[in-house]
Amino acid sequence: MAPESAKQQLPDDDPESYVGLAAQEAERRARERGWTTVRQLEPDAIITMEYVVGRLNQAVRDGQVVRCWSG
Repeated sequence: MAPESAKQQLPDDDPESYVGLAAQEAERRARERGWTTVRQLEPDAIITMEYVVGRLNQAVRDGQVVRCWSG
């Protein structure tokens, strides 16, 4: 059996705080606040459902974040 890896922590940050920001600004802030991966998607994009600790997903329409969630 493989050893358990150290449990990773999410940044102490509210994903909802990115809604309404310009996509580039939202990505910059997310990285500054400790998110290891920032994924920008079309609002209705088909995506896989795997959860990745430290990843912030941002749905972007016309250069602006319209939805944001961790994982």
